[in-house]
Amino acid sequence: MAVASSAATDNKFSGLTKTTIDAAAASAAAAKKKTSLGQDQFLKLMTTQMTHQDPNNPMQNGEFLSQMAQFGTVSGIQDLQKSFATFASSITSDQALQAASLVGRDVTVTSTQGVLAAGGDVSGTVNLTSSTPDLTILVTNAATGELVKTIDLGNQSAGNVPFSWDGINTAGALSSPGTYKIAASAPVNGKNTMFTTDINSRVGSVVMANGTTGMKVNLADGSSVDFAQVKQIL
Repeated sequence: MAVASSAATDNKFSGLTKTTIDAAAASAAAAKKKTSLGQDQFLKLMTTQMTHQDPNNPMQNGEFLSQMAQFGTVSGIQDLQKSFATFASSITSDQALQAASLVGRDVTVTSTQGVLAAGGDVSGTVNLTSSTPDLTILVTNAATGELVKTIDLGNQSAGNVPFSWDGINTAGALSSPGTYKIAASAPVNGKNTMFTTDINSRVGSVVMANGTTGMKVNLADGSSVDFAQVKQIL
């Protein structure tokens, strides 16, 4: 048997004819138009490659296995991406339904203000991080800054301390409906300390998520919070 030239040895595909090359080029062009290589096209190209390889310098088994493994990895990633896209869409739809059901209902969110409706009250909890002998709630008019009511809750242990204001001011008169500031303070270790408050608020509307921002809940006091910030649905 004749010895193959070194040039043929270096080129594993020197046995390819012009017709085969043209066919492979056409197949590659078609694959490019489709922007993706399917399993059938991949196997067809591999079979063509194996059929027309140089018998004096054939591809090793490891090369075939490597190509198949690469294709399997790409295919698996694409399937995973589709699954995650479907899952994300399902989660978004579920959140939209939950948020839409909140309109007109009261929720609890971390806030420093609440809305006093006609005949209603302002309520919530103080997040007390340490026991204190004298917990005080200050209610001020959000528009004027005027102190409306001081609520003395007295000695309290650490934890969530509930409070409620019925709208009666210091003079014993009913305050006008509107937005009021809520501030909780208490002496801790001899130092006056401010504490965060969770206020019960009415949901006016919701804004669905888009590509840049998440779902928003618009409250009756004019503020807007992320859907994830809703702590409790009342």
